[in-house]
Amino acid sequence: MASSRVLTVSSSVSGDVLRTGIDAIQAEMKVSAEFPAAVEKAAAAAAANPRLPELDLTDLPFVTIDPESSMDLDQAMCLERAGDGFVVHYAIADLSAFITPGDAVDVEANRRGETLYGADSKIPLHPKAISEDAGSLLPDQVRPALVWRINVDATGEGTDVTVERALVKSRAKLSYAAVQADLDAGTADEMFTMLRDLGELRLAREAARGGVSLPLPEQEIVDEEGTWHLEFRQMLPVESWNAQISLLTGFGAASLMVYARVGLLRTLPPADPRDVQRLHRTARALKIDWPAEVLYPDFIRSLDVSLPNHAAMVVACTRLLRGSGYIGFNGELPEQAQHSALASEYAHVTAPLRRLVDRYALEICVALCAGEEVPDWVLAKLPELPDTMRESGRRANQYENAVLNLVEAAVLAPRLGESFAGVIVEADEKDDKRGDVTIQDPAIEAVVAGSVPLPVGQDVTVKLTTADVKTRKVEFTLE
Repeated sequence: MASSRVLTVSSSVSGDVLRTGIDAIQAEMKVSAEFPAAVEKAAAAAAANPRLPELDLTDLPFVTIDPESSMDLDQAMCLERAGDGFVVHYAIADLSAFITPGDAVDVEANRRGETLYGADSKIPLHPKAISEDAGSLLPDQVRPALVWRINVDATGEGTDVTVERALVKSRAKLSYAAVQADLDAGTADEMFTMLRDLGELRLAREAARGGVSLPLPEQEIVDEEGTWHLEFRQMLPVESWNAQISLLTGFGAASLMVYARVGLLRTLPPADPRDVQRLHRTARALKIDWPAEVLYPDFIRSLDVSLPNHAAMVVACTRLLRGSGYIGFNGELPEQAQHSALASEYAHVTAPLRRLVDRYALEICVALCAGEEVPDWVLAKLPELPDTMRESGRRANQYENAVLNLVEAAVLAPRLGESFAGVIVEADEKDDKRGDVTIQDPAIEAVVAGSVPLPVGQDVTVKLTTADVKTRKVEFTLE
């Protein structure tokens, strides 16, 4: 293989060039950040005159932790120690204060399904008057919320869960990076040492339960003063701990709905044994030891993505997590109710500003906890919401991938013919001479083709043969 040449061209590109490409993507997909005038008018009116709950929990010191630029803040937490355990107060934005079933905002949200993300070109689920203002749990603002109270024992297991409507007030809008820096420096508020302690307990329970998450680094588009570039980013520990609070809430919500035999669950069928056997063969090919008695969740937890062959193994393991979806039920539990990767029943209830299904699942849970009937408008949507979310999920993936492909093509366009060091992370099952390569600098994942079977999991040198901004196509050739 030829040695990699020194790269002399910047790995960033002007935002103006890319925004033109994003406009084209939005036109192709017929999506827009703009809302019809009737929807904006209804949202503004609702934001100015919300339906507020009577219960006042503004004395609880809630805080939000999100990416620094986020304005659609769905979740705020307040943690307390209770003997050897914890009490988790988790406030979730309450859209019932602003949306009436069948109104213009509701109809448009059901059409969109979820927020689409791509660089700085977000296509929101709800108008900003609600999603980034009156409905967002912004700091120092009194907001309507659905407040979960979850008692957790000394082992990290949730023992009791309730949810009710209340007014809340976030004390601070914090970023993951800032909280992690304080924790690393030993200067963090006690709230975040509790988050760390509880998060680690929950991760241990996940492992004991047989749950699994893939430690894939995220490929991010970073906008710095109008210039965009790509980078791979590992999740900070605090993000993982924060995610465990959301998962804990989703488990609690699912338990309420399963007990009552009415709800909306996030599901994933069990892994096909043939796929697991195929992965064992992949591990052998990558020279990674996988003893037969080690279950695949434990095997995945043992992988170190900083090693090329381990990173390729993690990519191969993603096939076990395909097939997730939603299922609504009323009266009889579905035959397949579990989310196999989480090894439990689970529901999405923590992101209603960005995901339609959460609003309906939350309404079910708050009704159950109040001893009331689930609203008819919610029950009427249970049969069709899974299809709505399946379509919106497909559209969200298409949009995100299109924007990412555009940025990759734009970053690489000046480098046609150059050689790059990379790692083959996957070979096509039908044609082992084609597959995917990961380049670390710049942070690119793209198609690669060779004249011989691709050496999965190995360091390689590849030549850039296609980088077309208009078609958003990037392809490398194995040298």
